[in-house]
Amino acid sequence: MTWNFRRRDAVSNNRSMNPGAVAMDMKAKGIFITGTDTGVGKTIVASVLARLLLNKGVNVGVMKPVTTGCRHLEGRLFSADAELLAWSAGITVSSEVAPYLFKEPIAPSAAAELDHSKIEFSRIIAAYHRLSEKHDFIIVEGAGGLMVPLAGGLLVSDLVVQLALPLIVVARPDLGTVNHTLLTCFAARGLGCNVKGTIINNYPLNPDLASSTAPHLIDSLSGVPLLARLPSITETDEKTVVEQLADWLMKEPTTRILLREIGIE
Repeated sequence: MTWNFRRRDAVSNNRSMNPGAVAMDMKAKGIFITGTDTGVGKTIVASVLARLLLNKGVNVGVMKPVTTGCRHLEGRLFSADAELLAWSAGITVSSEVAPYLFKEPIAPSAAAELDHSKIEFSRIIAAYHRLSEKHDFIIVEGAGGLMVPLAGGLLVSDLVVQLALPLIVVARPDLGTVNHTLLTCFAARGLGCNVKGTIINNYPLNPDLASSTAPHLIDSLSGVPLLARLPSITETDEKTVVEQLADWLMKEPTTRILLREIGIE
């Protein structure tokens, strides 16, 4: 309970310091993509959704508010995640698409501290607001999972709530994913997030017993629908993977449910 009280105080303090950071008129529809853990494929899933919407004629924008583990390229920090997202949506990376870039591959709050910087929610929300004026739908990809610290006592989940975006949880297919996915979905709802559904990424062509039983368990126990089960693609080029998976979704009859849940159809 003490931890919860500190969390509430952190959110309250952030709002009092940035009164305009919460109640903003978000003109565009959008979705926030989180994962059960780092490395489950959030960027691929977010990029596939962006390319799917682009192929359907939607004016889609993307955003990666915070990226850690960036590398230097031509004198500047480069976010491979933001670049793939932007390419998938048919746009270019800007300071609005990727407001915060950090070198060290660690938790964002720690990476910012090492960079003598601080992640401000007001800056992220202002960037989102500008993107919403240019695009009809915005896909925002988080950093790691919902409980990743961004600044002080503020977590990724707090950013989801302040952006007022519904949430999709990306999960892996193998042993342990049921527990991780249910924990994420239940925690998200407890923290005030509107969870629209889950997506299992990198589902094997020949699943073992754990992978073959996980989708039904997640769908029936998480309290939200399983919106897609993206197949594993052997191709190593990420852009090719995105294109192939977007084409696959276009042909899947159940994609209409996914689109409906995110407010497209």
